[in-house]
Amino acid sequence: MEGASTSRSSSKRVVTGRETPIHLLGSDILCSVFSLLNHFDLVRCSAVCQSWNKTIYTSSLMRDMYYKMNPLVKKNSLAVPSQSSMKRYLEELAMEQHEMALSTGSAEVFQWKAHPIRATLCRMNRGFILTGGDKVLRLWSAQTCKYMDEFHVPTGNSVIDYDFDENKIVGLTESQVCIWRRHGQRGIVQSQKGLFAHGLCMSYADPEVVIGCEDGRARVFDMYSRSCSRIIRLQSGPLSCLTITQDQLIAGGSTFGSVAIADLTSGERLALLKSSFSPTGMKCLSFNAQSYLLFAGSTSGYAHCWDLRTLKPLWEKRVSPNVIYSTHHMFKDTSILAVGGLDGILRILDQCTGEILKSYIVDPRGSQSNSSKPQNQNVEKKQAVSLDEDLRVDVIPRNSRPSITGLAVGMKKVVTAHGGNFVRLWKFNQQ
Repeated sequence: MEGASTSRSSSKRVVTGRETPIHLLGSDILCSVFSLLNHFDLVRCSAVCQSWNKTIYTSSLMRDMYYKMNPLVKKNSLAVPSQSSMKRYLEELAMEQHEMALSTGSAEVFQWKAHPIRATLCRMNRGFILTGGDKVLRLWSAQTCKYMDEFHVPTGNSVIDYDFDENKIVGLTESQVCIWRRHGQRGIVQSQKGLFAHGLCMSYADPEVVIGCEDGRARVFDMYSRSCSRIIRLQSGPLSCLTITQDQLIAGGSTFGSVAIADLTSGERLALLKSSFSPTGMKCLSFNAQSYLLFAGSTSGYAHCWDLRTLKPLWEKRVSPNVIYSTHHMFKDTSILAVGGLDGILRILDQCTGEILKSYIVDPRGSQSNSSKPQNQNVEKKQAVSLDEDLRVDVIPRNSRPSITGLAVGMKKVVTAHGGNFVRLWKFNQQ
């Protein structure tokens, strides 16, 4: 349940012929362990794998948890919700706590050196963080910040964009698509050179990767045939950002300031979304499959929101005086949108209105070493500071707010990359 990206897709688990350690525990042992958890952690565990999900939702764990949280139900012998209703109830409760933590709570910030050169991008999915921006992608634990694994770009080129799921990593260099297996026999699949030139961004939905190029076209790459299956003209200028919806629509943002919507299957362009304000280049896109809202960040500091059901703008707000590099939200969350950009301030927005709920920077007054830091890894623990609404950004020293070049949202967490060799993990707590 950790920060599933809006464009992420699920793949079938690779059958290796033997059980992995996570599946060796019996249901009785798992139930004993799970009974010690609160509802928040129980929902998180249910998203780890299918066997855990089945154990949690077919045992009495959820019923007992529901009785604990609603004692009057048991006292009055009222009916317990069905499995599907229980699951929805607990997920909504978890989302509510996530919203409260990010919009009204406090945060501890864990900072560590993640790359030898630079880390400009970060993604978070199912308890893992993937960072990149140079010639290597590195995997970290979102719980402990511990280094887990790394994946090298074979061509020696820098990775421009990437995404990942529980089985694979899909990355883009300027002229190639690279696919790494995360488990089992390590291997890498590369597209042939010459299929596209000057790739700027990507998004994928199995079995296809869509590459946004400098000529305004989107190249659709088939992961299995390793060929370009079709080319879709989206914009007259360079494609700066892409995302794919669950209904097989492509949204492609341009440096010229518009977002094109096209059908992935037919290639037909359906709409061209524009800002109501002066022309502004689009830098990032994120799509919420729950609410069907499309969010964008622009070069002029505006955050934009369109409803793809009506293809009309819902709101446009200037939330930063400078360019916005990244916007993101949790997969099932319809309340909180995290925004980061050149001014280095992490802003928490209301998805429905664009209102700024909170603005954060790291306390510049010092840090302390993390006593539980991973072996051979220096992790600094800092405190986040909530900014007053009327505070001018330019009065905050520049070294106290390094630019946020990429961010990703997980359950009560946000990970940020800053263009340097370090990354930050913000862990939020309810007050």
